[in-house]
Amino acid sequence: MGLIFAKLWSFFCNQEHKVIIVGLDNAGKTTILYQFLMNEVVHTSPTIGSNVEEIVVKNTHFLMWDIGGQESLRSSWNTYYSNTEFIILVVDSTDRERLAISKEELYRMLSHEDLRKAAVLIFANKQDMKNCMSAAEISKYLSLSSIKDHPWHIQSCCALTGEGLCQGLEWMTSRAGLR
Repeated sequence: MGLIFAKLWSFFCNQEHKVIIVGLDNAGKTTILYQFLMNEVVHTSPTIGSNVEEIVVKNTHFLMWDIGGQESLRSSWNTYYSNTEFIILVVDSTDRERLAISKEELYRMLSHEDLRKAAVLIFANKQDMKNCMSAAEISKYLSLSSIKDHPWHIQSCCALTGEGLCQGLEWMTSRAGLR
């Protein structure tokens, strides 16, 4: 009886949660993925297609898909949506000119049927840079308070130092426990 309980417990407690990491090119998606995995900065080049890694936080398993953000690749993002529980949108806090594109892509994703139950974590990356927008400014510009049908959280971060990344993962871990 104990063996059956242990197997059931293991099955439910080690459930994998699919995460897509999206954002415009040069936002820091791949740097964040490898900070999660190795807690260090790795040299990256533009992602063509995707990178996938498993990240484990407090016995919660996240299968993270880092998807290329170049304009030519964004139309294929929807091929990754099936069974996605979490969207991580990485925003370059210094890229004021393209914030409107990030907003457009966010709302396009949120309207997709396959993402109707997905929670959204927005990383306001590059907070270490001069003249960057704060998380509050980005939240206001993206109209995050108008999102009522998806749980969401915005987190200031710096992918290069790792600052703020753990807080974002903690939010996701707490949400994973509710699913």
